[in-house]
Amino acid sequence: MEIGAITGYMDVAQLALYAFWLFFAGLIFYIRREDRREGYPLERDPTGEIHRPNELLMAEPKTFFRPHGAGPYTVPNNKRDNRPIAAARLAPWPGAPLTPTGNPLIDGVGPAAWAERDDRPDMTHDGRLRIVPWSSDTHFMIATGDFDPRGLPVIAVDRRQVATVTDLWVDRAEHMVRYLEVELTGGRHVLVPHNLARIKKTQVDVKSLTSAQFADVPGLKAMDRITLLEEDKIMAYFAGGHLYAIPERLEPLI
Repeated sequence: MEIGAITGYMDVAQLALYAFWLFFAGLIFYIRREDRREGYPLERDPTGEIHRPNELLMAEPKTFFRPHGAGPYTVPNNKRDNRPIAAARLAPWPGAPLTPTGNPLIDGVGPAAWAERDDRPDMTHDGRLRIVPWSSDTHFMIATGDFDPRGLPVIAVDRRQVATVTDLWVDRAEHMVRYLEVELTGGRHVLVPHNLARIKKTQVDVKSLTSAQFADVPGLKAMDRITLLEEDKIMAYFAGGHLYAIPERLEPLI
């Protein structure tokens, strides 16, 4: 027999190939079980009936002990989102589009939907608040050549001034600006996602919302921190405006 051969029909290279195939198949099976820890069981559309998968394909419950007092979290836990959807189906078949029945920005429909995240602030690895107002952390500075938007007027999509920038909220972990804090004409302070604001020399343009819609931007419980849930609601509100802010955005481009 040749060097490396085990029998006349099998050698070490062939065994190594078979072992790799078995390992790779097992790896795929393991990963597919692990990615079912959240979001399962699935629901049938449009009846809402729960689709029970084969138990062999579901991972065993695992408890994660989270840092900074967040507490343990066990998944899968079969937790469902039972919030009512303020929208009506345009057709009875699965996958049919929904049309809002109220104010989609407030009701959280379509691109304005938010996840029920923990109502606690995100933390850095060393236990500090991750996203804070710039005025409370003097370690940050605006890069040379960039505009300081504080004091600039905020212009909505209807070209009306709706607010004035009063502060920036920075991400201590990523070293970047996350939000602009603005004061509305009525005195209320809200946050505007930095990546949805266009900062110019003389003004800040926010095309996500009309001036009237700024009044309903989700607020914060405390003006020195923002929770994960509050972040999701704010981002969803502005994102939803790119579809629902004005009627023309619901129509086709052509």
